[in-house]
Amino acid sequence: MERSPLTVPGFRRLALSYAVNELGDNLGVVALAILVLDGTGSALATAALFVCSRFIPAFIAPWLTARLDRRPVSRSLPLLYAIEAAAFAALAVSAAHTFSLAIVLVLALVDGTCALTGRGLSRGAVAVILNPHGALRRGNALLNGAFAVASAAGPAAAGLLVGVAGASAALWVDAGSFAIIAVLLALGRNLPAATSDDDDDAGWSARVRTGLGAVRREPIRTLIVAQTFAFVFFFLVIPIEVVYAKDTLDAGDIGYGVLLSAWGAGLVIGSALFSRLRDHSTRTLVVGSTLLVGVGYVGLAVSPTIALACVASIVGGAGNGVQWVSVLTAVQEALPDALQARVVGLLESAAAAAPGIGFLLGGLLTAVWSPRLAYLVAGLGVMAIAVAMARRIAPVRR
Repeated sequence: MERSPLTVPGFRRLALSYAVNELGDNLGVVALAILVLDGTGSALATAALFVCSRFIPAFIAPWLTARLDRRPVSRSLPLLYAIEAAAFAALAVSAAHTFSLAIVLVLALVDGTCALTGRGLSRGAVAVILNPHGALRRGNALLNGAFAVASAAGPAAAGLLVGVAGASAALWVDAGSFAIIAVLLALGRNLPAATSDDDDDAGWSARVRTGLGAVRREPIRTLIVAQTFAFVFFFLVIPIEVVYAKDTLDAGDIGYGVLLSAWGAGLVIGSALFSRLRDHSTRTLVVGSTLLVGVGYVGLAVSPTIALACVASIVGGAGNGVQWVSVLTAVQEALPDALQARVVGLLESAAAAAPGIGFLLGGLLTAVWSPRLAYLVAGLGVMAIAVAMARRIAPVRR
């Protein structure tokens, strides 16, 4: 009989730390973006912040994950969160005194690398403790809900804290939250011990190559390669949403906010759907949800009014709420314990790096043609990926 993940020793601590990591990461980046823009008045400096906190860590984290996944989670994760706490404390001190863009960028790089590595290690540990109880899909459904809440609450909390108490106070709150989680995990007695495999004595590069070797096997190869391309199309529309809402649909600031809220509402619906449909086959969940995102984008491309655009956003958001967690779960179910953190870490890194390409492509399409074309390209691209997944993923039930 399938066991509730909340009754599995260690899961609650891991779930709480994962949610705080996501919340803190979003809160910190937004607070830093406000700090950098106020301190420099430069959009280029703000872009550099996102490159250092999101893009560059995607290429560092797999190596760090390969180093740390041999260690007990009760040691590796507290270490990462303690470093994040120290980084945010240093940023808070810097914000309260003399602003230095160089210091902010370096510390943002450190924090981004630790956050991405922590997500990979956390997801790997969750799979290790839940798989023996048949509770991985239910556990991932809970983490998916926590991820959605943290993704929405982090930026909102950052804006509120910075507006009321200043950037330094927001960064101190972030530092405190990571310090508490580090202590909570360090005291955990039921977290996974170090897993072992044939390359325990190998160096970093050899362990990364072992992870890449696992990626070459099906269905993992199709899932990760297709998802990397999907991320490009998913994020293609992010920079042009405001132009689409305000100029193309003439919906103004309120319309832009409503459009974003509609997608968020779809995410919540999608999270609930995954909880109810989690026992369906991998191919059904992954292909169906990917197709739904594509349909949503195509709907946005042809919507003549903000009302219909919001309907399309709810549809796309619902697919989005199922898609990522379905792909992640399918990858985890195809992996041995020893490779969970490394391979999931590679998937998390792809999720961090691919958006940069999407941002560029979306901006270019909008500048040369129109936001509608950008949405259409995104929608057709996502639908093509769904078709490719349907052809290559075997229809095997759980």
